[in-house]
Amino acid sequence: MRVLLAVRGIDHSLDTLGFAAQIAARLEQPLVVLTVIRPRADRERAREVLDEAIKALGLEPPQVVSKVRMGKAAEEIIAEAEEGEYDLVIVGERRPSAGIMRRLAVSTALKVMEGAPCSVLIVRGSSRPLRRILLCDSGAYSPSLLSIFTARLARMLEDEEQVTVLHVMSQISAAPGVEGRQLRADAEELIKDRAPEGRLLERDLKVLSQPRLKARAKVRHGFVVDEILKEARLGDYDLIIIGAHQREGWESLLLENIARKIVIMADRPVLVVRSQAEGPPGEDR
Repeated sequence: MRVLLAVRGIDHSLDTLGFAAQIAARLEQPLVVLTVIRPRADRERAREVLDEAIKALGLEPPQVVSKVRMGKAAEEIIAEAEEGEYDLVIVGERRPSAGIMRRLAVSTALKVMEGAPCSVLIVRGSSRPLRRILLCDSGAYSPSLLSIFTARLARMLEDEEQVTVLHVMSQISAAPGVEGRQLRADAEELIKDRAPEGRLLERDLKVLSQPRLKARAKVRHGFVVDEILKEARLGDYDLIIIGAHQREGWESLLLENIARKIVIMADRPVLVVRSQAEGPPGEDR
């Protein structure tokens, strides 16, 4: 798996480096560390940033490769992701504030998330061991999300991680004929009743059934973004995983809006798994 780590000033990137080091230690291919500078910027300072970052990662060649690109940060990170055909881009972002201007601002990390052709891991908050993972299954093209996670990204994990598959049931979007009891049921009840959401969760658990993962299912009821963020906080997860799809039309706006809101409002790392809507579910390159 090819992974690109984008760094800026070393002080800003310490948490990102700590998180990335866990992933880098499990890669079979070299980690590529990139910094982007403006035209006429000090290239020597860029090299210092890269050297300090590589030292903090605890890596040496050939485990790591460093690169410098010139231009605007988000544009150059996306361009490198496309040219290098990476499977994952790691970028850092400062802890979000509650201010309206912060919520409206389009950060470099958000631009990369929306423009990169691959999955993007946005690191936020203090670095800590990756043990508890919250995987959010919307039910829309989830086979693709799960297949990408298990085929490529699960290899970043060791043997002690617990993956919680979360499905949020919203009464607003409940299909005709859905029983009122199912709108309040937990995961075990839905699976036992063979409800549509129960079959979805049961399938997810089968896909995630592999030696290195400990999977469990959970259901919450309410607004999707609110419930995902609430579960992440109350469950004290180390990583949130959500899906985003390259689509067109109103469905694209809806799905991307959910991903955008979670990325903006989450107080911990978020992995946005990018998958194509075209092709059969589970198709992988």
